[in-house]
Amino acid sequence: MRKPAATPRIGKASAVQAAGQCVCGAVRFEIDVPAVWAWHDHSAASRRAHGSAYVTYVGSWRSRFRLLEGEGSISRFEDAEAGTTRSFCSRCGTPLFYERRRAPKMVNIPRPLFSGRTGREPRYHLALGEAPDWAYLGEPLAPLKGYPGVMWERPRRKKSRETGGLV
Repeated sequence: MRKPAATPRIGKASAVQAAGQCVCGAVRFEIDVPAVWAWHDHSAASRRAHGSAYVTYVGSWRSRFRLLEGEGSISRFEDAEAGTTRSFCSRCGTPLFYERRRAPKMVNIPRPLFSGRTGREPRYHLALGEAPDWAYLGEPLAPLKGYPGVMWERPRRKKSRETGGLV
């Protein structure tokens, strides 16, 4: 791990911002709204970095991003081969920023770190071919009887080879 030369800088605020922070609150930041774009990243690298099936990011121009508090609490991991840098809070471990060498004017932030709206809905899916076979892909769900708030995927009935009907 080493600290890259380019740190997200503090810029001039616009009229509308979306505020975000890590779990412990040591790192606080904001972006000007609307964000540039938002997407779901299904890549193996992002899945491992976040420990989830996929990660939803919000992209902002670096000039529209401001670090408000906690620069000293940010640790970075640079993957020189991939040309990426991932930042996280050194106190609570929250993944914070994802930066790519090929897009030096952008900073990408996990969507859940924002408490309010960012002005962009995630409409793009990247690296969908890398999605694991166990990830939810929009199959129909039904409420699980006796467990409020729990949804489940009902088992599918197999067709009988002899009659062509349902078993």
